[in-house]
Amino acid sequence: MKKILLITTGGTIASREGKSGGLTPEISPSELLENVPEIAQVCDFDAIGIMNLDSTNVGPSHWSEMARVIYENYDKYDGFVITHGTDTLSYTAAALSYMIQNSPKPIVLTGSQKSIYLRDTDARRNLTEAFIYAASPYAASVKVVFNSQVILGTRARKTRTLSYNAFDSIDYPVVASLQNGKVINYIKPNREIFELKKAPVFSIKMEPELFVLKLIPGLNPKVISSLKEIYRILIIEAFGAGGLPNLREDFPESIKEAVYDFTSAGGLVVMTTQVPHEGSNLATYEVGSILSDNPGILDGGNMTLEAITCKLMWILGQTHDPKKISELFYTPVDFDIL
Repeated sequence: MKKILLITTGGTIASREGKSGGLTPEISPSELLENVPEIAQVCDFDAIGIMNLDSTNVGPSHWSEMARVIYENYDKYDGFVITHGTDTLSYTAAALSYMIQNSPKPIVLTGSQKSIYLRDTDARRNLTEAFIYAASPYAASVKVVFNSQVILGTRARKTRTLSYNAFDSIDYPVVASLQNGKVINYIKPNREIFELKKAPVFSIKMEPELFVLKLIPGLNPKVISSLKEIYRILIIEAFGAGGLPNLREDFPESIKEAVYDFTSAGGLVVMTTQVPHEGSNLATYEVGSILSDNPGILDGGNMTLEAITCKLMWILGQTHDPKKISELFYTPVDFDIL
């Protein structure tokens, strides 16, 4: 039997009703496992609780702590399951995909829409299936297991707030599914990672010196000037394939000035789209192409926003040189760039 380490971080799956009547993550790892005794038939396991947080409070320092725990225990276990709140689970999955690369061992994130203590809950199924997948023959690297689907860590996004099918794989197929306790693999891991057993690369420092600005019609471009004094990288969620409004003559100029200021200070501007699928391409329309040839602007393409933000935090943890940031940003990691 494979040996899997359960790492708990809180979230709805480990919550019970608090004093105010709302759910609060309070359930211990042992309590969590008591609700899924069938896992003992799947694998040997240990459990460790490293935090007990609502996932809205989980950020870069917590991602680094998760990666550190995996690093310290990597040689002792065949895989890892992380229970996590659903609200920021996709960000954590993306972050771990960059901090722990080329892992031949699976790092599986799961959670639930309802507490494991409720009768009508998805928690027990999701947790059991996370262990089943983590112990399966072709499991490797960072994955999200939720509602019987297995999604790449760089492609997961929460798309529903209440339904059990809360997560989708954005612009990439689900890599596997679970049916009647069995894993059906659609896409197997890269041979270099899985068969040759290459050592994983850990790089766990994250620097969140970036800001995401979502465009709305009529946005005052002066907001960009206020941001450039605080952040090293500005991510702009533009319209459609990456269009910027140019009816106001000062708007493109403000973007250009922001890019100049960011690059002169060692920062960059990254353009992406607020449309959920198919990504951005600045050269598609004139309203975007006015910036497409500017070396200070990176195009997010078909990366998810979660992947863009977490990749940039991971990059900033390694370098502040604009040229190196650009090189690392455009280097594909676990199909984040297609």
